[in-house]
Amino acid sequence: MALQLKDIQAPVANEMQAFERKFRDFMKSNVFLVDQIMSFIVKRKGKQMRPLFVFLTAGVSGQISERTYRGGSMIELLHTASLVHDDVVDDSNYRRGFFSVNAIWKNKIAVLVGDYLLSRGLLLSVDHGDYDLLKIVSEAVKEMSEGELLQISKARTLDITEDIYYDVIRQKTASLIASCCAVGASSSGATEEEIAKMKSFGLNVGMAFQIKDDLFDYGTDEIGKPRGIDIKEKKMTLPLIHALSNSSKSEKRAVLKKIKKHSNDKKAVNQVIEYVKERGGIEYATSVMNAYHQKALDNLEGFSDSPYKEALKNLVQFTIERSK
Repeated sequence: MALQLKDIQAPVANEMQAFERKFRDFMKSNVFLVDQIMSFIVKRKGKQMRPLFVFLTAGVSGQISERTYRGGSMIELLHTASLVHDDVVDDSNYRRGFFSVNAIWKNKIAVLVGDYLLSRGLLLSVDHGDYDLLKIVSEAVKEMSEGELLQISKARTLDITEDIYYDVIRQKTASLIASCCAVGASSSGATEEEIAKMKSFGLNVGMAFQIKDDLFDYGTDEIGKPRGIDIKEKKMTLPLIHALSNSSKSEKRAVLKKIKKHSNDKKAVNQVIEYVKERGGIEYATSVMNAYHQKALDNLEGFSDSPYKEALKNLVQFTIERSK
């Protein structure tokens, strides 16, 4: 039977409900327009995976406290700010199936809303002296920005290697999940060694999570994101990188030409997908994802058994078994 997120949340269900109320309070503004947009954002929240990682890691490594709520809120505020800014940069009109902030209120307001969210996150930590949590989250925001810029720079030439791919996903995706786990541990009174172990755990989960996301590109239209979207956007992901590394120079040139010049041609995109499958790209990426999954589980060794730890293990399993 497939894992359900609501079952995984069970050990921290009450804390997650309380978190939603506190998070809404942290976003409030006296300016009506800002408050209106904050309500719009809260109503369209996703699976709340990031706060879940924060609370479960706090439960595994110590005691859930008010600092845990503030740490989770800081991450959500700063991450939401980055998403609002991303939609402006990408000129995207949708976020999680709903209109994006910039689609409704235009780019100028969206950028200012992102700035507001960023400042709320910073003030939340400064007002309470949570400088250790602020440092963890600020490092993640820096890494995410650098990862995005690295991917953009490489997309122009399509010269990304496997090592560079790992650098990109470590910075773009894994750094945020790592910060969730480090914040959870730090907020609970864990030792420096335990915080480092939880950060490493989150990093490995994040790597597995992103590889799973990249594998969706080679699935069907009914599962996950639309098939071939990464190829259309000229993003070099692990299945494709591995397939190219096992090809002759002439084959590699032909495939790269299709991606560079015909990425909007559905037939050409499907040909690239089939080529990746034939060259073992799917199997290879799946094996790497499973290796990161195992590394994450190994990071949890040494922590006492508890419902929090069991839920955290199930959450890792959920990230690699999810269908979207």
